[in-house]
Amino acid sequence: MANKQTSENDLNSINLILFLWQRKTPILIVTAIAAIASIVFSSPFFIPPKFKSQVVLFPSSTNSISRALLSQNQAPKQDVLQFGEEEEAEQLLQVLNSSLIRGRIIEKYNLMKHYDIDADAKYPKTLLIKEYESNIHYRRTENMAVEITVMDISPDTAALIANDIAALLDTVKINIQKERALKGFRIVKAEYKQLLADIKRKEDSLTILRKHGVHDYETQAEMINRQLAIEIAKNPHSAAVKALQAKLDTLAVYAGPYVSIRDGLEYEKKHITEVKAKYDEAKIDAYEELPQTFKVDMAFPAEKKSYPVRWLIVVVSTFGTFLLMVFFMIILDNFKSVISGKE
Repeated sequence: MANKQTSENDLNSINLILFLWQRKTPILIVTAIAAIASIVFSSPFFIPPKFKSQVVLFPSSTNSISRALLSQNQAPKQDVLQFGEEEEAEQLLQVLNSSLIRGRIIEKYNLMKHYDIDADAKYPKTLLIKEYESNIHYRRTENMAVEITVMDISPDTAALIANDIAALLDTVKINIQKERALKGFRIVKAEYKQLLADIKRKEDSLTILRKHGVHDYETQAEMINRQLAIEIAKNPHSAAVKALQAKLDTLAVYAGPYVSIRDGLEYEKKHITEVKAKYDEAKIDAYEELPQTFKVDMAFPAEKKSYPVRWLIVVVSTFGTFLLMVFFMIILDNFKSVISGKE
């Protein structure tokens, strides 16, 4: 049974070969025409060659400079020298795909003209963005790096655009963070200045109270009461008793404000130490900068084109035409058989 099946398969293969051999002329002619056409139409005259340039970079794991450099409780992910992971790489991709970077590159290199897009076309901006996205790609590699790829008819322009995008990535990400950091710094700065003003006001008030003889209420009251008891024991109606009683009366008038202001001043001085630390950190985050990426490979002008791959176009076109002709001949032969059977 198996031998019979094998014989039938061999017979079918031979029949197919004979069938194709009998119709080799039209098949070979059309295939040859397709090969020649693919060679011609894949030439630079019809398809302008494009050159590829790439930048490879790793994201930084650091967002807050102050926490990475000054904080006592530094987390492992805040190391200023550590590469970022998947989350940071995805954030970079989101920034790269933003209109901020796209708009600056389009404006700097006048891509509307460079891509030969008619400004009077029906949807010129849509055409421009499609052309931009077809020539500029971003992807995250398996090693969590970010790859910027630029294709262009000029190798120099491709390299310049790729390197500029990498530079803009740093600038845009820093500016986004700085906008928030500056607002945070203004809030902390206002709180810090308010505390300084409150402390100055309380210190001035204590200075006034000291001029009235109130220096340390608890200690003064204890010492005056002790001395008053001694003087009363000697002579209740002496001038010393009256003087000590006058001092106690003065303390009684100013004791409440003194204690309240003194305790408030002590609390605010402790609190301002914490606010000052936050103020210093917020100031560093608002005005200092650290690169947001580690650049591994910078782009350089390519020496040979990357697109189109002419040999691949020729092979695919030729082979595809050959298969299409075989399929067409089989259908044509079956159609003729059906027509003959009806007759």
